[in-house]
Amino acid sequence: MNIRSFKNTSPTIDKSAYVDPAAVVIGDVQLGANASVWPMTVIRGDVHSIRIGPASNIQDGSILHVTHRNDLNPDGGPLVIGEGVTVGHGAILHACLIGDYCLVGMGSTILDNAQMEHHSMLGAGSVLPPGKIIKSGELWVGNPAEKVKDLSQSQRDSLEYSARHYVKLKDLYQQ
Repeated sequence: MNIRSFKNTSPTIDKSAYVDPAAVVIGDVQLGANASVWPMTVIRGDVHSIRIGPASNIQDGSILHVTHRNDLNPDGGPLVIGEGVTVGHGAILHACLIGDYCLVGMGSTILDNAQMEHHSMLGAGSVLPPGKIIKSGELWVGNPAEKVKDLSQSQRDSLEYSARHYVKLKDLYQQ
């Protein structure tokens, strides 16, 4: 079964969300309205919570996980993804915060306590180190990722277009 409980906590998936049969969603995970999770993705909310906002899409082969509570980190680290976020193929998100209408590029990694503010981009193959913050409207790339420019209005608009496109695509899969 691809959607399953962990220690008596089951995922909560909005009736309009789509989880591909080849994806795995475990434990304390919430998927908002019109969110989509694509093949070979693993979302493991076993030792903390994962929240994925409405109209966000988690593309093929991505891995989402969290940090457990411990003596060095009493609060642990949840993973929170806002509304209309596009997480590209093969991305790894670990105990981080992603604001609304962001794009996480294919093959990128975002580590504990890192943040992307709304309408920002992390380029393909980039690594956002622990605690780093991408401000609203910025593009960061590289390993470690660094700011390269401010996004144009058309690039910001493309972030919202991407979210709308994936809602339409998941609707086709649900027919």
